[in-house]
Amino acid sequence: MVIRTAQPDDFGPVTRLLERLGRPTVTPRNRAAVKEVYNAQLTDPSTSHLVAVTGRDRVIGFCSLHFRTRLNHDQGQAWIPDVIVDEGERGRGVARALIGEAEKRARERGCFDLTLESSYARKEAHLLYVGAGMTDAGKFFRKRLD
Repeated sequence: MVIRTAQPDDFGPVTRLLERLGRPTVTPRNRAAVKEVYNAQLTDPSTSHLVAVTGRDRVIGFCSLHFRTRLNHDQGQAWIPDVIVDEGERGRGVARALIGEAEKRARERGCFDLTLESSYARKEAHLLYVGAGMTDAGKFFRKRLD
């Protein structure tokens, strides 16, 4: 397994993984718009999206990594809104490797913090995050606007 930066050709496997995470389905109607957002994010200097791939370059995991600024901080913050591993590949260290690479990139950029969002239902994933040195530091609140 190799962790590398996501590429334009990874669009299909990445969006399928995100759908399994509960993100909206990519349909023929929205595909072009979603692909445009995906490609724009790949070239955005405030992102560094990662994929885990097999020796045959099959995408088996994805980590969305964003860098943002916060008031009263002179360093950036790294934020992971999505991390997902193919169900058949779980338990093999893929997510830990993705998070480890995200942390490495955050440190290289001088970030003061690495945060991650996860739903309450993903209890097994929470154990992984704690094992990776993260702490449960708060709650996430949402108000849907659609």
